[in-house]
Parts: sequence; C-alpha cells; structure tokens
Amino acid sequence: MAAVLLLTTLFVSSQQRQWTLAECIAYALNENIQVRKADVSVSLGEINLQQAKDNRLPGLSASVGENLGWKQETDSYGETSFGSSSRTSASVSSSLTLFNGFQLRNQIRQAGLDYKTLQFSTDQTKESVSLSIMSAYLQVLYAEEQLANSRNQAEATREELALAAERRSLGAIANSDYLQVKTQLAAEEATLANALNNLKMSKMTLMQLMEYPVDELFEIARPDIDAIISTTPSAEAVPVYEEALQVKPQVKIAALNRESAALDLEMAKSGFYPSVSVNAGMSTGFTQAAEMGSQLKNGFSPSVGISASIPIFRNNQNKSAVARAQYGITTAELDEINTRNQLRKEVEQAVLDAESALISYQASMNQYEASLETYNVSEEKFKLGAMNSVDFLIQKTNLTSAESNLLQAKYELVYSHKIIDFYRGVELSF
Repeated sequence: MAAVLLLTTLFVSSQQRQWTLAECIAYALNENIQVRKADVSVSLGEINLQQAKDNRLPGLSASVGENLGWKQETDSYGETSFGSSSRTSASVSSSLTLFNGFQLRNQIRQAGLDYKTLQFSTDQTKESVSLSIMSAYLQVLYAEEQLANSRNQAEATREELALAAERRSLGAIANSDYLQVKTQLAAEEATLANALNNLKMSKMTLMQLMEYPVDELFEIARPDIDAIISTTPSAEAVPVYEEALQVKPQVKIAALNRESAALDLEMAKSGFYPSVSVNAGMSTGFTQAAEMGSQLKNGFSPSVGISASIPIFRNNQNKSAVARAQYGITTAELDEINTRNQLRKEVEQAVLDAESALISYQASMNQYEASLETYNVSEEKFKLGAMNSVDFLIQKTNLTSAESNLLQAKYELVYSHKIIDFYRGVELSF
C-alpha cells in the first residue's frame, strides 16, 4: 500500500501543475500582506466591540495597605524612647454606571458599526488584489498567444526562405528577392525573442502579485477565450449599477459611516444629560496580629451609595460637540452620495468600454479574415513564382498586423467583460 502511495505521489508531482485564475486569486488572498493586515484589523475591531459591551458590567477592585508609625514615649522613670505601631487595612469596592445619557448603548452600537466597516474594508482590499491578479493572468494568456503567433510566423517565413533559396539557385529570382525574405525572417525572429521575454515578464509579474516565489516551471491553465467571448451576453449600465449597489463594499462602508455619524450626534447630545452611578464597598483592618480576628470583625465597615453628576455649564463644549456632529452627518451623507455617483460613473464607463471593445473586436476580426484571404492568394502566387518577394512580404506584414490587432482586441474584450462581472459581484474565474 505504501509503495502504491509513493508511486502515486511521484506521478502527481511529475505532472506540471496549471494554475487556474481562481487558484491564483485564492493563493494571493492567503499570502498578500495587505489582506492579512486587514484581517488583523477585523480581529481588533471584534475586541473593541466586546470591550464596549463589557463596559456595562460593574467594576470591582480590591486594595491592601500596611502603615507603620513611630512616636516618642516617656516612661515612669523619665526616660524617652520611640515606640512603633502598624496597621493593616483591606478594602473592596465596586461601581456601576446606571445612566450616562445612553453613551454606553451608543458606544456599543458604534463599535458594532466600526467592526462591520473593517470587514467591508477587508472585502475591498481583497477585491483590489483579485482584480490585479485577474489582469495579470489575462496578460500571461495574451503573452502566450502572442508568442505562439510569433513562432508560427517565423516558421512560415523559414519555409518561404527555403523556397526562395531554391528559386535563387535556379535563377528564377534575383538575390535581392532572397535577401528580402531573409531580412523578414531576422525581424520575425527578433519579434519572437521579444515575445518570449514578454511572456517571462508577465509570468513574473503574476507570481509577484501572488507573493509566489518566481518559478520557471510556473504555468497557468488556458481557458477557451473564444467560447467565453461568444457566450458572454451584452450588459446595460442601469441593471449592472443596481447590482453593484447591493454588493460593492465601498457603498456599504459609506452607509455605515453615515450611521456612525448619526451616533456621534447622539453621544454629543448625551453631554447635556446627568450621569448616575452606584457604588458599594467594604473595608476592615487590624493593628496587632494577636487580636487580628476580633479587630477584622469589629473593624468591618460596609458602604453603599449613589451619585449623580449634573452638567450645568461647560464653556459651551457640549453645544460645540453637537454642532460638529451635525456637520459630520452632512459630510457623511455627501460622502455616501459621492460614493454612489462614483460607482455609477465607473459602471457606465465599464459598460461603454465593453461595447467599444466588442466593436473593435468585430472590426479586427473582419480585417483579419480579409487579410488572411489576401495572404492565402498571395502565398499561392509566391509559390508559383507569380509574385515577387517584396509584394508577398507586404501582404504577410498586413496579415501579421491584423493578427496582432485581433489578439489585442480579443483580450481587451475579455477584460471588459470581467470588469463588468467584478461590478456585479460575480466571482472572477474562467
């Protein structure tokens, strides 16, 4: 059994892992420092909330004291000396706030709002990281496809160069025609080298965003991009915006900040109310250890009391606090409106970008298909010797440019669709 498990492990490890977008995002969220710090902030917010609740409980404290004293004494013979005395005391006291203008209640509510705000702030941080990972992931896919295209173009030109060399040896074409094809191959090999470097850089960027150690064997899974494009429906700004209002953390944070500002006003008003507290305690002590028991009993002194603090005039501090809190509510309301407006603008831009990307993709597809058809005819003529290398390479360059434009338009379209998914709260995956 152990041998079977070992062989299975070796077989699995020998297979090259291909990271999906969801796996890349999950790994990044687990390792990202900002996300981890945000999680710590949430834990601190939970502690603050619990402390606000615990502030309703009575406080209890105890104290023990030892006092030593000396005084000069004169005996019956007229001789003086210093006599010492000591007293040990102990006390226990407790206090409980009965009323303080509802501050305790409002502090609990505000701590709860702060806790929720920290949770949504963490969600916002995670969204930002996920969006960066998705963008880098698409860049790797784009670089891989660009590399494949460059490799195919160079391979085709090598075949064309071999054909040109054969024709030159037969005297069918001039040496200048042959050199034209050779120069084209050199340029495409340089493009291929750049494409390879771009792929390496794209992978490194993705791995660094994931906080994953750079590994030359790192590979990502390739989804069916064409199928994604063909099955993704068009989007309208209003429905997307309505969905975004329900799920985007910045909208929820703005609403919580408005509620918190309203609580600030309530707590500012509490300064006009009296505060009432009750306290209780007991104390005792002894002066000589020999009589400690009786002294502790006879010295036992319990106490209980109630106190009220009534504000009369505090240099208009309460009035100013209320005025500041009212302006704080206005600011929070304006911030919430601004957050919603900004989100609406972002959604409108995202939908417009998706529509523009679709138009560009369709135009690029038409251009590519026309260029491909022209290239196929030109290639046939070139092979038959009915077209010189200069005219043929012009058509090849046109095809290469159309292919590059189509590739870029395709990934811009995919990215624009994923951005709309992002605003709708759809998980970023393929």
